[in-house]
Amino acid sequence: MSAPRLLLASKSEARRRMLEAAGVPFETVDAELDEEQAKAGLVATGFEPRDLAEMLADMKARSVAAPADALVLGADQVLEQYDGAMLGKPRSRAEAAAQLRSLSGRTHYLHSGAVILEGGERAWGGTETAVLLVRELGEDFIHRYLDEEYEQIRWSVGGYRIEGPGVQLFDEVQGSHFAVLGLPLLSLLDFLRTRGILAS
Repeated sequence: MSAPRLLLASKSEARRRMLEAAGVPFETVDAELDEEQAKAGLVATGFEPRDLAEMLADMKARSVAAPADALVLGADQVLEQYDGAMLGKPRSRAEAAAQLRSLSGRTHYLHSGAVILEGGERAWGGTETAVLLVRELGEDFIHRYLDEEYEQIRWSVGGYRIEGPGVQLFDEVQGSHFAVLGLPLLSLLDFLRTRGILAS
């Protein structure tokens, strides 16, 4: 019996690169979900940031019209600030700068959730949290960083990515590097081994 196809319902380049580097065979499909509207609805019903990441991942996976024999992987990431407020993807360069200022000198949490659906039913799900301390950022640094990185970070919650020069934003990072990039990767790989997508 052949292994099922894995469909990644995410536009995230970081997630694609992680799966490719790990040797996971997959196809990319578009998730037909208005993320901001879905997130606002979930927040209004009282979802906490950590639970929100996995629920949004579930909704992304469910938005894909997939063959019954395929596994659909949805993933999402929620940034929770020190005071419990959440940051989304910046809608402009000015908003990205404002987000970086709000993170400067403070600790925040990245909750990376993922869900796999099979035949419309949840077959697996998991969330990992990383804790990040941003150093005190000067205005000149913020503007130079956005000059160099804005096109890459405009789709990233919080207005940054840890890859490349983004690592200069931090004094300390606790937790899985993969969670920072957007996937609870090790537990995902363990599930994929049980389904024969990866060798055990």
